[in-house]
Amino acid sequence: MARWSSPKDPALEAALRRNRRWIVNNQIKRLLLRFPSRSAPVRLLQSRFKTLDLLGRAANWLRKYPSCFELFTGEGPAGSGGELCFGFTKRMAELVDAEEAAVTASEPAMADRLARVLMLTRGRRLPVSKLAALRGPLGLPDDYLLRILPAHTDLFRLANPYPHRRNAAELELLRWVPSRTVSAIEAAASASNSLPRFTCSLPSSWAKSHDKMEDFNATPYISPYSEDGAVPGTDAQAEKRAVAVVHELLSLTLWKKISVMKLEHFRWEFGLPEDTARMLLRHSCLFYVSNRYKIHTAVLREGYEGSELRVKDPVVAAKDRLGELMQEGLHEFNQRRRAVNLEKKRRKGEVDVKKEEEELEDEAGALLDSAEKREERRRFYKVLFGDDNR
Repeated sequence: MARWSSPKDPALEAALRRNRRWIVNNQIKRLLLRFPSRSAPVRLLQSRFKTLDLLGRAANWLRKYPSCFELFTGEGPAGSGGELCFGFTKRMAELVDAEEAAVTASEPAMADRLARVLMLTRGRRLPVSKLAALRGPLGLPDDYLLRILPAHTDLFRLANPYPHRRNAAELELLRWVPSRTVSAIEAAASASNSLPRFTCSLPSSWAKSHDKMEDFNATPYISPYSEDGAVPGTDAQAEKRAVAVVHELLSLTLWKKISVMKLEHFRWEFGLPEDTARMLLRHSCLFYVSNRYKIHTAVLREGYEGSELRVKDPVVAAKDRLGELMQEGLHEFNQRRRAVNLEKKRRKGEVDVKKEEEELEDEAGALLDSAEKREERRRFYKVLFGDDNR
């Protein structure tokens, strides 16, 4: 399947770039949150190191992020020494609390997204085991059922049509909600007082793609929400609705992207064609299909401005702040390690410390000079091309 991907878009490829360190630290964060004290023995993390695809000592990994995690000696069993434990730093704990507050505040939005997803499906129900695949893209926490269902008993219900089977529970939407059947395309059309239609997000130089989109928009828009769950009869109508379903589903995700494999996992429930990947490629004005990390990912083009989300959910913003703190901690660790290495070399007489310090000062001066030059160029072009000179 390596050939089934769109021509490279550098901006969207940058948006898909995953920081493996961030992913690992996020797993460590989730591990700590399972403990009321938000602390755990380092040996517990060490025992799970292989599942994180990591080698070496867990304590060494934690020391790389001094702004995120702190190591301390906890109370050991009677008659023994203390055990090495780890927990959040004060700054990390504050950001974790802020993320939790953002998740709690977005619970009504979670319920809305969940209801809309169920209304996109046949029968308005999905197995809970399959919904787990959508939990991440939709921004649902691990305990989303405990958060959402008690507050919306009139809207959702857990059912088990096959009691003799394991993991057969299904989440069912109890009633059709007309106010939630307005798709993102229809909402945009209503705001601009126009007919609902798809918009090509490719540059105008992609003339053939724009022409194809005009032809595709020649037939009326078909809403992805159908109360009876019926799929249009003709192939053209079926594809029109399938494109609308994928567009709406991507609009509901926090990062406006989803794995193509996950889409195909819900092919029957959403009424998607067997060649879903090819359908996405046929509509390159709307969707970008990447093969980064050898994982085919569908991205909603209109959801991004360059490599940044046009609209950033508060939960996404909170997670971004955590990522920035992790990066800051790694930078701090690298600076400390460099200083230690310089001291070791100085003691061995391998380097001239004064010369090394001068090089560091030169680097800092070069950065300052570069910043000053950029500011000077900015002022120059502002004067040259300013409104007063036109």
